[in-house]
Amino acid sequence: MTTKNTTIAIVGAGTAGITMAAQLLRKAPYLKNQILIIDPADKHYYQPFFTLVGGGDAKLEDNVRPQQEVVPEGATLLAEAVATFRPDENEVTTVEGTVVHYDYLMVAAGIQLDWDKVKGLKETLGKNGVCSNYHQDYVESTWEAMQAVNGGRAIFTQPSTPVKCAGAPQKIMYLADEHFRRAGVRDKTTIEFISGMDDLFPVKRYYPVLKELVKEKHIEETYFMDLVEIDGKAQKATFKHIETGETITRGFDMIHVTPPMSAPNFIKESPIANEAGWVDLDMYTLRHTKYENIFGAGDCTSLPTSRTGAAIRKQAPVAVDNLLAHKNKKAMTARYDGYSSCPVVTGYNTVMLAEFIYGYEAQESFPIDQRKQRHSMHMLKKNVLPMMYWNGMLKGTM
Repeated sequence: MTTKNTTIAIVGAGTAGITMAAQLLRKAPYLKNQILIIDPADKHYYQPFFTLVGGGDAKLEDNVRPQQEVVPEGATLLAEAVATFRPDENEVTTVEGTVVHYDYLMVAAGIQLDWDKVKGLKETLGKNGVCSNYHQDYVESTWEAMQAVNGGRAIFTQPSTPVKCAGAPQKIMYLADEHFRRAGVRDKTTIEFISGMDDLFPVKRYYPVLKELVKEKHIEETYFMDLVEIDGKAQKATFKHIETGETITRGFDMIHVTPPMSAPNFIKESPIANEAGWVDLDMYTLRHTKYENIFGAGDCTSLPTSRTGAAIRKQAPVAVDNLLAHKNKKAMTARYDGYSSCPVVTGYNTVMLAEFIYGYEAQESFPIDQRKQRHSMHMLKKNVLPMMYWNGMLKGTM
């Protein structure tokens, strides 16, 4: 058994984990070589581009870096998977048996894709017209499936569970609609959005615009229905009503699946989770509700807002500032207001930038009507935000 001691352990080397590590080192240089990041992944992906990769408008290889390359200087990467948390002993144990003892813990382990909760999905994913933008191993199959459509029915799903980037299930649908029109097959293709949610989009300011967009594009909508089974060879999908249990079956030529998601199992089964399985944080300070030396950010947390990279950009400095304040025996004054953002891709050249805080109340950054679909916002998403991510967020400068 190997034992490691560190001042700050960070579980997760995704957007939140790397951003917080970089900010800690910038704000407290004395922490150099006192931060240990735990994550088994050897690659770091810019996931907001998966929509464009799936739509044939970007390449996967342009949106990935070696994991070690994004770890900030002064932090150490332990390329192992976490097995258990023992917060009363200030310890994390990995699957490999390494015990990490920490003074402070930051949890940023992301979200788990529960492919197995849809019967038959894993067996047919990436073939038979079944695709998903939600994982690097399958995202390129979306573009293949879109190109193969020559009429019939294209289905786009969203589960009733929380998901990362809740707008993504419909973004790829709008790209598919435009691609089908360009290919001359839209008039013989039915597009249907089938969601376990109660409607299209939760923020009132943007809802009417998106609802009208769906109507203009002649996209059918079905709500309160979760995908529960796929027969890939027969190209049939079965959905179950989340309240009544009633099922419906649809044939498809293409189906883009957003899988059910949840907190990673090693969090769900740990003392740091709430009843729903998420890391139980105070929604404003981002400190754990029970353990004073645990902070967190990102998709694995209980924060009642949309799980996006933009949310992490606002969460990370709050978690970092409050951890440093607590460490230095000062008042924790940093507050997170629930900010999140969703650049809703509505076509190959247009984006509607939705921004909001807790309560899904709109809070916009630009002095324009952000409900409009704009080329400028598409340029922001495609050209500016990736640079900000690799050269700003992950470096701890924004």
